[in-house]
Amino acid sequence: MSRIADVAKSFGYLGLTSFGGPTAHLGYFRNEFVEKKKWLSDRTYADVVALAQFLPGPASSQVGMALGYHRASWPGMALSWFLFTAPSALVLAFFGLFLAGDQNIAESGWIAGLLAAAVGVVFHAVSAMAKSMANTALTATIAVAAAIAVLAIDVPWTMMGVILIAGIIGFFAFRGDKDEADDTPEFRPVSQGVAIACLVLFFGLLFALRPLGFDRAAAYYESGALVFGGGHVVLPLLESYAVGDGWMTQQEFLAGYSVAQAVPGPLFTFASYLGAVDGGVWGSVLATVMIFLPSFLLMTAGLHFWHRFDFLRPAFKGANAAVVGLLLAALYDPVFTHGVTNIASLAIAAVTWLALAQWKLPPWAVMAGAALAGWILL
Repeated sequence: MSRIADVAKSFGYLGLTSFGGPTAHLGYFRNEFVEKKKWLSDRTYADVVALAQFLPGPASSQVGMALGYHRASWPGMALSWFLFTAPSALVLAFFGLFLAGDQNIAESGWIAGLLAAAVGVVFHAVSAMAKSMANTALTATIAVAAAIAVLAIDVPWTMMGVILIAGIIGFFAFRGDKDEADDTPEFRPVSQGVAIACLVLFFGLLFALRPLGFDRAAAYYESGALVFGGGHVVLPLLESYAVGDGWMTQQEFLAGYSVAQAVPGPLFTFASYLGAVDGGVWGSVLATVMIFLPSFLLMTAGLHFWHRFDFLRPAFKGANAAVVGLLLAALYDPVFTHGVTNIASLAIAAVTWLALAQWKLPPWAVMAGAALAGWILL
């Protein structure tokens, strides 16, 4: 029970304060679970992040599920997802039910302050991870090349392709290397039977929901199962269903999207808004569950197979360097480009980094200060 309480405390807090999108979330997770609570090492955390990048769906939510599972098994996995997702899902569902069309919520100064603070959070995470995973000439080169490729080639498959190529390079380049000692607990394993059951259920739902007439459930499930890159990449597919199939108007869709930028937690909870506008309370529940279900199934299966192929450890070393590059690219776009719009927001971002990296202030106090500064200055 103490482990479940630990998961509840951490993810309850993160669900309310994790502004800034999936890359910022990965920074918050690293601060909380690698630096502060030491649930796992930087290397193991990077492995989980790399695994999530290989899978379709929301990467930060998948990493959160894995961390909850590692700490408190299946109850921890369910609780970490629920607490990280529920605050934004409830806000967006409420907006869809009662306030659709009001875009002023997303334009508040305190929201701008939190978005600026996310720049400092991500910079802190990237710089810290680079010290251990991009600290040689080759790994640093892989990281920089990955960042440039992701920024230059703006297609959904780029991230997965970059990590795959980096993994192949790492497999051949680092086979003779000896890993440093890792005194953190081994990541909690997943049995083969559970992994296979999850894969069977994943593909079964993917191919059976629509023929059985569950069109709404199928639309959200397909959006979570077929989109690589997560976050903003899922929006065109959701729009093709929501607007293209006549569930709502273009104006209603865009109003919800603007508010989704302003809430903490995963952007995939935009589905909670769409479900509420389209089908009320139960429509929102259906949309929220179905868009995240593929992530649960795939991450569970992925954790099993990840542990079965230890000979691929050199490949993960290359992939981890690429992950640093992906975070570096995301630090620029969308985190910096959306978070820093003037001198005041740049100052908030810089002070956030100082507060976390040098002054060692608690993250909740840093984010509260950023929100207050944004309310006053922006």
